[in-house]
Amino acid sequence: MRTSARTAGVLTVLTLALGGVASTAHADIPACTNMVQQAGVEVSDTVRTACTQGVHGDLQGCASALTGAGVPGGAANGACRMAANPP
Repeated sequence: MRTSARTAGVLTVLTLALGGVASTAHADIPACTNMVQQAGVEVSDTVRTACTQGVHGDLQGCASALTGAGVPGGAANGACRMAANPP
């Protein structure tokens, strides 16, 4: 295999790998906590922990914890979706 072809292959693999990391980095706790504040609930450690669950893909656990912290159901679901998939 020629060096230029090998280099191109390595660069392609790195680009794909970093793209996967970057998409995870787009998960957004501040977007989640902002929605909670807009719903009229103070951001506490419980809220931040719930939003972190959303970032990690546990939308049901996130919404349940936010609802338990006093966030209305629709706002809790929206905040968790924002944590996992911000705009």
